[in-house]
Amino acid sequence: MTLSTMEPNPAWDADSYPAVVDAFESLADGATVHVWGADWCGDCRSQLPDFAAALDASGVDPEVYPVERGDDGKTGPNVEAYGVDLIPTVVVESPDGEELARFEERERQPPAQFLAAQLTD
Repeated sequence: MTLSTMEPNPAWDADSYPAVVDAFESLADGATVHVWGADWCGDCRSQLPDFAAALDASGVDPEVYPVERGDDGKTGPNVEAYGVDLIPTVVVESPDGEELARFEERERQPPAQFLAAQLTD
Protein backbone atom coordinates (compact mmCIF):
# COMPACT_ATOMS: atom_id res chain seq x y z
CA MET A 1 0.00 0.00 0.00
CA THR A 2 1.25 3.49 -0.80
CA LEU A 3 0.25 6.83 0.66
CA SER A 4 -1.11 9.50 -1.63
CA THR A 5 -0.22 11.98 1.14
CA MET A 6 3.44 11.30 0.30
CA GLU A 7 3.04 12.57 -3.26
CA PRO A 8 5.24 15.70 -3.43
CA ASN A 9 3.39 19.02 -3.49
CA PRO A 10 4.30 20.55 -6.89
CA ALA A 11 3.82 24.06 -5.45
CA TRP A 12 6.54 23.59 -2.80
CA ASP A 13 9.49 25.81 -3.78
CA ALA A 14 12.88 24.34 -2.89
CA ASP A 15 14.58 27.68 -3.59
CA SER A 16 12.63 29.18 -0.68
CA TYR A 17 14.01 26.56 1.73
CA PRO A 18 17.73 26.16 1.00
CA ALA A 19 18.57 25.17 4.61
CA VAL A 20 16.00 22.38 4.49
CA VAL A 21 17.30 21.01 1.20
CA ASP A 22 20.92 21.28 2.42
CA ALA A 23 20.12 19.45 5.68
CA PHE A 24 18.55 16.50 3.89
CA GLU A 25 21.18 16.44 1.13
CA SER A 26 23.90 16.23 3.78
CA LEU A 27 22.54 13.05 5.34
CA ALA A 28 25.18 10.35 5.39
CA ASP A 29 24.96 7.58 2.83
CA GLY A 30 22.86 4.88 4.36
CA ALA A 31 20.84 7.22 6.57
CA THR A 32 17.14 6.39 6.46
CA VAL A 33 14.08 8.59 6.71
CA HIS A 34 11.11 6.60 8.07
CA VAL A 35 7.63 8.10 7.62
CA TRP A 36 4.43 6.86 9.26
CA GLY A 37 1.15 8.31 8.04
CA ALA A 38 -2.27 7.61 6.60
CA ASP A 39 -4.44 9.01 3.86
CA TRP A 40 -7.38 9.15 6.32
CA CYS A 41 -5.41 11.46 8.65
CA GLY A 42 -6.03 15.19 8.28
CA ASP A 43 -2.64 16.16 9.74
CA CYS A 44 -0.91 13.80 7.30
CA ARG A 45 -2.83 15.24 4.35
CA SER A 46 -1.82 18.77 5.34
CA GLN A 47 1.83 18.15 6.37
CA LEU A 48 3.24 15.30 4.31
CA PRO A 49 2.94 16.60 0.72
CA ASP A 50 5.31 19.51 1.44
CA PHE A 51 7.62 17.18 3.37
CA ALA A 52 7.64 14.75 0.45
CA ALA A 53 8.52 17.64 -1.88
CA ALA A 54 11.44 18.61 0.37
CA LEU A 55 12.74 15.03 0.36
CA ASP A 56 12.30 14.83 -3.41
CA ALA A 57 14.24 18.09 -3.90
CA SER A 58 17.01 16.68 -1.70
CA GLY A 59 17.19 13.34 -3.49
CA VAL A 60 16.07 11.39 -0.40
CA ASP A 61 13.91 8.31 -0.88
CA PRO A 62 12.02 7.64 2.38
CA GLU A 63 10.72 4.39 3.84
CA VAL A 64 6.96 4.94 4.09
CA TYR A 65 4.72 2.97 6.45
CA PRO A 66 0.92 3.17 6.14
CA VAL A 67 -0.84 3.27 9.50
CA GLU A 68 -4.32 1.97 10.31
CA ARG A 69 -6.60 2.69 13.24
CA GLY A 70 -6.83 -0.24 15.59
CA ASP A 71 -8.85 -0.95 18.71
CA ASP A 72 -5.73 -0.39 20.80
CA GLY A 73 -4.33 2.58 18.88
CA LYS A 74 -2.33 2.84 15.69
CA THR A 75 -1.24 -0.31 13.87
CA GLY A 76 1.13 -0.87 10.99
CA PRO A 77 4.69 -1.77 10.07
CA ASN A 78 7.26 -0.90 12.76
CA VAL A 79 4.74 1.12 14.81
CA GLU A 80 5.66 -0.68 18.03
CA ALA A 81 9.37 -0.90 17.29
CA TYR A 82 9.62 2.89 16.87
CA GLY A 83 7.03 3.89 19.49
CA VAL A 84 4.71 5.58 17.00
CA ASP A 85 1.61 6.95 18.75
CA LEU A 86 0.86 10.02 16.65
CA ILE A 87 0.85 10.47 12.90
CA PRO A 88 2.52 11.79 11.01
CA THR A 89 5.73 10.63 12.65
CA VAL A 90 9.09 10.87 10.91
CA VAL A 91 12.30 9.35 12.23
CA VAL A 92 15.70 10.01 10.67
CA GLU A 93 18.14 7.23 11.45
CA SER A 94 21.89 6.97 10.91
CA PRO A 95 23.36 4.02 9.01
CA ASP A 96 24.11 2.31 12.34
CA GLY A 97 20.51 2.69 13.57
CA GLU A 98 20.97 5.72 15.83
CA GLU A 99 17.98 8.07 15.89
CA LEU A 100 19.18 11.45 14.63
CA ALA A 101 15.88 13.34 14.59
CA ARG A 102 12.18 12.77 15.19
CA PHE A 103 9.07 14.71 14.15
CA GLU A 104 5.63 13.96 15.60
CA GLU A 105 2.26 15.42 14.72
CA ARG A 106 2.17 17.82 17.68
CA GLU A 107 5.22 19.89 16.65
CA ARG A 108 4.50 23.51 15.79
CA GLN A 109 6.76 23.64 12.72
CA PRO A 110 6.24 21.73 9.48
CA PRO A 111 8.15 18.43 9.39
CA ALA A 112 10.80 19.51 6.87
CA GLN A 113 11.80 22.64 8.77
CA PHE A 114 11.59 20.96 12.18
CA LEU A 115 13.79 18.02 11.14
CA ALA A 116 16.26 20.22 9.25
CA ALA A 117 16.81 22.24 12.43
CA GLN A 118 17.39 19.05 14.44
CA LEU A 119 19.79 17.66 11.85
CA THR A 120 21.92 20.81 11.75
CA ASP A 121 22.15 21.38 15.52
